[in-house]
Amino acid sequence: MTQVADDALQAGREAAARGAFGEAFDLLIPAERSLGPDDLELIAESAFWTGRLDQAMAFRERAHAGHLANGDNERAALLALLASRDYFGKGDLSVSNGWFAKAERLLADEPESPVRGYLAIAKAMNAMGMGDLDALLNHSREAFALARRHGDRNLEATALVTEGRGLVLQGETLKGLALLDEATAAAVSGDLDPYSTGFIYCVTITSCHGVGDLRRAQEWTSAANRWCERQDLRGFPGACRVHHATITRLQGDWPKAEEQALLACEELQGFDVWTTSAGFYEIAEIRRRRGDFAAAEEAYRRTKEWGRDPQPSLAQLRLAQGKIEAASAAIKRSLTGMAEPLGRLRRLPAQVEIALAAGELRTARDAAEELEQITDRFRLGDERSPAFEAAVCLAWGQLRLAENDVDDAIGRLERAVGAPYEVAEAQMLLGLALRRCGDEDGAREELIAARTAFERLGAVLDVQRATELLGEQDVRRTFMFTDIVDSSRYVELLGPEKWQKLLTWHDETLREAIEQAGGEVIKHTGDGYFAAFGTAGSALEAAVSVQRALDAHVPLAPDVRIGVHTGGAFHHGDEDYAGQGVHMAARIGALATAGEILVSHESVDGGRYPLSEPRAEELKGFDEPVELVTVSWR
Repeated sequence: MTQVADDALQAGREAAARGAFGEAFDLLIPAERSLGPDDLELIAESAFWTGRLDQAMAFRERAHAGHLANGDNERAALLALLASRDYFGKGDLSVSNGWFAKAERLLADEPESPVRGYLAIAKAMNAMGMGDLDALLNHSREAFALARRHGDRNLEATALVTEGRGLVLQGETLKGLALLDEATAAAVSGDLDPYSTGFIYCVTITSCHGVGDLRRAQEWTSAANRWCERQDLRGFPGACRVHHATITRLQGDWPKAEEQALLACEELQGFDVWTTSAGFYEIAEIRRRRGDFAAAEEAYRRTKEWGRDPQPSLAQLRLAQGKIEAASAAIKRSLTGMAEPLGRLRRLPAQVEIALAAGELRTARDAAEELEQITDRFRLGDERSPAFEAAVCLAWGQLRLAENDVDDAIGRLERAVGAPYEVAEAQMLLGLALRRCGDEDGAREELIAARTAFERLGAVLDVQRATELLGEQDVRRTFMFTDIVDSSRYVELLGPEKWQKLLTWHDETLREAIEQAGGEVIKHTGDGYFAAFGTAGSALEAAVSVQRALDAHVPLAPDVRIGVHTGGAFHHGDEDYAGQGVHMAARIGALATAGEILVSHESVDGGRYPLSEPRAEELKGFDEPVELVTVSWR
């Protein structure tokens, strides 16, 4: 090599040593064809931590081959374990298993070394996936002993966190969390290499969240975020961001949580399928609670595509859409296939809620009892975790209210202190319970507190529900009017019998599109529908779905005009809506032409669909011109 090349190579090695992986990659890559296996490993690590997974895998495999050629079976085995890890992250399980078997074979005749400890860690993680917690603990303790004998700090901390995870899953919660704290303190202090640090953090946060210890999860998330900000890497920050998104959502900052989850999914696609799916699940959770059902559906679809079961949240979406049978079937199916206690615990609160909606009190009671039993199994010392205690109190509060045991319901709901959204849910139910026992002042106080919390979170549908329970007339909705243009022409063209069949298809198609988007059909207007939605986005999603379904229908479908407006209205219980918001939506609908979606300026939703240039129109009954746009749905 020339002196310039030698200097670049040395600078690349130094950059990698200090964690400047982007700089290291740029310096090392020009000389990659002439490098030995040790330097190829440095390029692989630099590629891994700067989001170049395919290149990282290729360089690791070249380094593996180089070590084999040099007779260094121990180092070749470690590279094989890393290759197994990478392919597992991508979801290529057969290839991952092949590399694991190769590592095991290479170490079979080698003397004891730290690499055997990393093999033991891999075996421990495999055992956890199989539900064999005794094997998990045995392998992690074997790894710890090897780390101590050989002075490997990375392996020692990794073994500690793996054992801690096993103890938590076994129900030895405090003992396990203590090991997790010890390992994570070493990780975020900068004493360990980046991969060990990221792995330890992920295991710790998953364990803390799993047992409802959100305080501990928050503290370690903050510490890990500070560590991530000091590093020049793009691998684990994506995974860190998913954990951060979960904690941020639970704290009530939904916009920030969604932003973090979206960024994580962008970084991790093709890099880590498991964490990517968790990111999309977080996005779906936020959108469902915000009332944006169409966007939530898309996120659930992506969750499943990347390999995660979207339950129980998808079943809760079906419930919110009014599809009680579908929700009930989904949550029962999900629980039937779930044996792991903490997995069941995450699903049981949803089953209580869905079973009560379906009138299945026995099922709801069984779910509440099992939820309490599992919560007791994973106590934090003498007490239940606050998050689990809140879930238990909320579940029993709902059940007691359904059974008309108001006094017990009140006692339970008053103790439901957890994340902001769950607290607001409990306050709304508490308001109902207080109203039943004649305490209207107390009921209004709780309902107002719940509505304020929901408004702060952005939970639009819950705000509306609380407002309706308060009996306040002025509510805000997005209203839609649809109408068939020139229906008499279709009667003449098709004849009464065929027209009636087509009209029946039209009615079913429109109702399905409206309800699928989270809307409520208020009334059938003869040749169309009057519907209300919690958000403008949901209304536009329904309108576009309607026009596309009509356009795709063969051989013929009626031309429909649609008007949409967001505004205030009066509403009493299950009665019709009335007021200026409704009148304006009706006027806009009447002004639309065949196949048009005509929308007021108040209902424009963030640019999801192309819009025409705005135009001002005078509407009957309104003094000022109204700015309208046409939504391009094709």
